[in-house]
Amino acid sequence: MPFDGEIFSGSDVLVTGGLGFIGSSLARRLVALGAKITLVDSLIPEYGGNLFNIHDIRDRVAVNIADVRDPHAIASLVKGRNFLFNLAGQTSHLDSMTDPLTDLNINAAAQLHILEACRLHNPDVKIVFASTRQVYGRPQYLPVDEKHPVDPVDVNGINKLAGEWYHLLYHRVYKIRACALRLTNTYGPGMRVKDARQTFLGVWVRQLIEGKPIQVFGSGGQQRDFNFIDDVVDALLRAAAGAASDGQVFNLGNNEHISLRELAELLVRLNRGGRYEIVPFPADREAIDIGDYYSDFSKIQTALGWSPKISLPDGLAQTLEYYKQHRAHYWDSAS
Repeated sequence: MPFDGEIFSGSDVLVTGGLGFIGSSLARRLVALGAKITLVDSLIPEYGGNLFNIHDIRDRVAVNIADVRDPHAIASLVKGRNFLFNLAGQTSHLDSMTDPLTDLNINAAAQLHILEACRLHNPDVKIVFASTRQVYGRPQYLPVDEKHPVDPVDVNGINKLAGEWYHLLYHRVYKIRACALRLTNTYGPGMRVKDARQTFLGVWVRQLIEGKPIQVFGSGGQQRDFNFIDDVVDALLRAAAGAASDGQVFNLGNNEHISLRELAELLVRLNRGGRYEIVPFPADREAIDIGDYYSDFSKIQTALGWSPKISLPDGLAQTLEYYKQHRAHYWDSAS
């Protein structure tokens, strides 16, 4: 179904986590659609914000360096906005286990600050919240649809679920037009690659470019699905644009699921060189690993006309090329 972005032309848009991977990619698309955009980011090093992510649109967006945990800043920032893309979050599963209170404050408490600010100062705003497939935990069946039980395996999953449910509650009780997208393995240019806080695939890309072996944990047989960033941005815009998303939760996903071993082989092939190795799971990662996972995304396909367009080989090829050109802006080449 073709998507008409005319609704965003001239609109006032706030993006939390706006200097991160997804936020900056969304901003680039919104600029092209003629929106007036304010990007909010704390630029705390652990959380993925990077000014280079907007180097090509810097003069066409407003940037506010603020933390979503600051209720006074948020109250000021939400006023007068037509759309709020609520993408700020702590994404590291391991960090959530070693520093659970920080994860709680960012992924749950700060979400209440944002929603309260909207209730008090801008109840007509449309909010799209970036949730995660991690809320499901270890799948009981595949593909995972939205009716699958939620049973997070780590603190991050619990707090993201709370944040998601706050948005749905404020829709039901206060009629705030909010919805949530449960993302799964978003990848592409601009993703964090210097460590695994955002996605393991980023570390793999870095290892390959540096001439190091990709490390595949466990058996390598674990199945996953992936969404290229352009497809995720399309889903976010569709969710914001239509009333059909109000109060709803949608899975993203891809029918092109693949084992981690096959993924490593594909990356090596696309890079025309490199290698991977199967290594034992580190104990801290094995304890919170979810095993096989891939989504049923038919609900968003039916309701909003979204389906992924970019094939995994094409998306990975674009990603590799981007980091070969811009590695200096994403990790220390000497490290």
